[in-house]
Amino acid sequence: MTFSIHGLAVARGIAIGRAVLVASSRLDVAHYFITPAQIPTEIERLRQARDAVVQELQRLQHDMPKDAPHELAALLDVHLMLLQDELLAKSVKHWIEDRLYNAEWALTSQLEVIARQFDEMEDPYLRERKADLEQVTERVLHCMKGGVSPIAQTRPTSRPQQELQLGDTMDVPLVLVAHDLSPADMIQFKQSVFVGFVTDVGGKTSHTAIVARSMDIPAVVGARTASQLVRQDDWVIIDGDAGVIIVDPSPIILAEYAFKQRQGDLERERLTRLRHTPAITMDGQKIELLANIEMPEDTKAAMQVGAVGVGLFRSEFLFMGRQGHLPDEEEQFDAYRRAVEGMAGLPVTIRTVDVGADKPLDEARHDAAHLNPALGLRAIRWSLADPAMFLNQLRAILRAAAHGQVNLLIPMLAHASEIRQTVALVEQAQRDLDQRGLAYGAVRLGAMIEIPAAALSLRLFLKHFDYLSIGTNDLIQYTLAIDRADESVAHLYDPLHPAVLKLVADTITECQRQGKGVSVCGEMAGDVTMTRLLLGLGLRSFSMHPSQVLAVKQQILRSDTAKLKIWAQRILESEDPAQLMG
Repeated sequence: MTFSIHGLAVARGIAIGRAVLVASSRLDVAHYFITPAQIPTEIERLRQARDAVVQELQRLQHDMPKDAPHELAALLDVHLMLLQDELLAKSVKHWIEDRLYNAEWALTSQLEVIARQFDEMEDPYLRERKADLEQVTERVLHCMKGGVSPIAQTRPTSRPQQELQLGDTMDVPLVLVAHDLSPADMIQFKQSVFVGFVTDVGGKTSHTAIVARSMDIPAVVGARTASQLVRQDDWVIIDGDAGVIIVDPSPIILAEYAFKQRQGDLERERLTRLRHTPAITMDGQKIELLANIEMPEDTKAAMQVGAVGVGLFRSEFLFMGRQGHLPDEEEQFDAYRRAVEGMAGLPVTIRTVDVGADKPLDEARHDAAHLNPALGLRAIRWSLADPAMFLNQLRAILRAAAHGQVNLLIPMLAHASEIRQTVALVEQAQRDLDQRGLAYGAVRLGAMIEIPAAALSLRLFLKHFDYLSIGTNDLIQYTLAIDRADESVAHLYDPLHPAVLKLVADTITECQRQGKGVSVCGEMAGDVTMTRLLLGLGLRSFSMHPSQVLAVKQQILRSDTAKLKIWAQRILESEDPAQLMG
């Protein structure tokens, strides 16, 4: 039966495919595709684990004290019956043989299917047996995870659920449905076979959504119960324009969305013709279009769309998911150097590590101890709290500057003391490299304006920095006291709020007055509905994900900044700017 689920549209376009659910197991379950040649190995792993659990339960039965409750013996019988159920075993083998899931993924997928069948039973006793099935499954998963059988030693290296390394080509398009995906998940997701994704939680500017847009694939977040309502292998349509997921679509609906999908592909193809067209407005204003990247390899996409540099290299993605083993100076230097060389002489702006809030280093550090991570030890605060780590990064960035144009960008500054400490550490990093006799280059030093306190202290900032970059995502979040990753307050996240627009406009104006560079690197820069307004406010440097560059360029080519300046001023003075944006 066809039904729809509504969420937040975060990455435009249409995706059609079969659902792949990341089941919520209490264990850290590996999810990866295998090759056809590995099918027998995975089935054997599953059989060995099942047999080991059967032997364990039989041993428990044998050693059970005579005065043990009768119910306990009956429970063990139920568990053994479930383990030895050939229908269950056959169903799990289906996921391995037909979908090329690894054994753990196959087992949890079938668990989810059967668990829903138990939920639909009218008999309370039978419904309760779902818990037995879950316990049995957990035992088998534990065995596969910690087993030392010879077959386990020769299996493919398993990766945690957070690393969905799905590099094998599949004939059927797949869409990922999950409760949530961390930024580290999304980086792995970049190399996957998925054509779209849906999550239960998240907001329009949560980092998950931002990376989805960078991948230029349809995505819907904040869909609340999607991972519970969608079943494995359901046909799903993701409407990234409307924020709607259609499950089990009828042939008519499927045909309609297939047509929309083709139209979207044609529009993207037309935009590629603008790649080599200079970004100049109708009245002759030259606009700088830069790219935001997460990894050195992303420079290829930036060059393909004609970006004139990297306006934001989010270096924190080098640090994530490392389980406490942070990248050293050499590893970072290699990554930054590759990014600089990948841009073939064009400037690269590297932001120092910005972790915390919706970008935890790893799950172990992202726990209930941090009651409000968005206001806690994050970004520059985290770096200044660990000077040795920060100096490693600064030295690596300075060394990369010997290979091309590099700008150094500091996130989340608010206090004069933070500015002084940061400048002092940059100078210390230079002295360290001098003492070691290592080559390094000159860098332009810049600061992010993403805290209202910073936007209200522009003269202090411009005294110490060569340029400013407005991070609108956090600036909106902190100005309006909205957690941008929380779908329950997503409707209050408003880039057109008069207070937000005033802070953005004042920053642009003051930088221009002092002859300092200013750019916007937040999501406003890549939002085509905001392009004309930012041009009218005087912005001449935009930094966005490569997938957004050509659409923004199209808007720029159709704009007259002289006329837009008058219109933008009216919007600034309005109590309800959204009404004038049409």
